[in-house]
Amino acid sequence: MSFFLPLLAVEGTTVDYLVPLAAAISLVYSASRFELTERVFRRAGRLFMTIVGFMLTVLIVLWILASVL
Repeated sequence: MSFFLPLLAVEGTTVDYLVPLAAAISLVYSASRFELTERVFRRAGRLFMTIVGFMLTVLIVLWILASVL
């Protein structure tokens, strides 16, 4: 994964906001669906990992396509 570090370490881009934005979306969405605090955090963590995993998958696919083309 070290070949993604230069791409993710760019300062002043929207990449800086991806992780906090994913965390905020996960917490707000989970809090709107559940009432118990423990369940909100558990579901928010799962949703956060899903969002980040999807974004990493898209990043890898686009990186591969960019290197092939």
